[in-house]
Amino acid sequence: MSKLFESLRIGNLELGNRIVYSPMTRSRADDEGVQPDYVAEYYAQRASAGLIITEATNISAMAKGYVRTPGIYTKEQIEAWRGVTEAVHVKGGKIFMQIFHTGRIALPDLLPEGVEKPVAPSAVRARGQNYTDDGMKDFVEPRELSGEEIKSIVADFAAAAKNAIDAGFDGVELHAANGYLVHQFLGTNTNLRVDEYGGSDEKRARLLLEVVNAISAEIGPGKLGVKLSPTVPFNDMRDDNATEFYPYVVSQLNDRDLAYLHIGLEEAATDPSVNWLTFLRPLFKGVYFANGGFDRESGSKLLEENGADAIVYGKLFLANPDLPKRFLKQSSLNAWDTSTFYSPGEKGYTDYPTLEEGRSA
Repeated sequence: MSKLFESLRIGNLELGNRIVYSPMTRSRADDEGVQPDYVAEYYAQRASAGLIITEATNISAMAKGYVRTPGIYTKEQIEAWRGVTEAVHVKGGKIFMQIFHTGRIALPDLLPEGVEKPVAPSAVRARGQNYTDDGMKDFVEPRELSGEEIKSIVADFAAAAKNAIDAGFDGVELHAANGYLVHQFLGTNTNLRVDEYGGSDEKRARLLLEVVNAISAEIGPGKLGVKLSPTVPFNDMRDDNATEFYPYVVSQLNDRDLAYLHIGLEEAATDPSVNWLTFLRPLFKGVYFANGGFDRESGSKLLEENGADAIVYGKLFLANPDLPKRFLKQSSLNAWDTSTFYSPGEKGYTDYPTLEEGRSA
């Protein structure tokens, strides 16, 4: 039988299989970042995953960069998420919350009233556009964060992680990938600072490690995963010395008792000569998650080759809430509907049929 169906320990949790549900923005929350009741059903439908990682969740009002994205910094948000964790746990599932700050990717009309610019390590505008309900809009030039503001954001991450645990989550994943704020401090084209947070490898990694330390101190060891995406150009990111820099980052994470390291390569890396999944795998001493457009066969193969400890599935799991069962039976798969990825409501969200429901229909 495929290693996809073997158990796996992360921190103090025993996962029933090695099929992980990927964090994916779905934009169902209200304007206050509160999830509707049916979000509990959505995640509970996918509780057969070894681990669910939620959509990226804002750590503060300033962190919001997309329409209808949830938060974890108000009482109402926490209570809404508690319904989600309870529903998943009733089904026997395990669930981590992914937390993030979008930094320079945010648009002013999504930020608190009176805030004219998003924040970033440096005042470097991203090329490209952001999705809104009114159509695509150009990114704007951000404002460079002060040292005191950086310390405040570190505290916001720690507070958000504590709130997630209070809401019943089994742990949290720090989103340090895909061009958001923590990744912006890692990138060579986004971090032009000359203070303690920019320049050398050590200084560019400082924010990441400070956030990791703060979260771990707040919620305890073995409950934090970290996601990285070396040289993925999404949100106009660039890493000029990635093959030297990311081994340093991983070496530092080795000393911090993580639940896992999640490497996401959903978009083609700018340096195709490096297979980042296999390049970083031998450097990390803990549990290693691989995410990169896998299907059943390619995911099984990577596990058999010891190229990862678990495989993270996104759109396949989105469209097939019982994906582990379908993989086990090697059954047909539902197709996903891209038009409903970010639309409000339950269509394209809670209505994908299970294998049994599909046969009945």
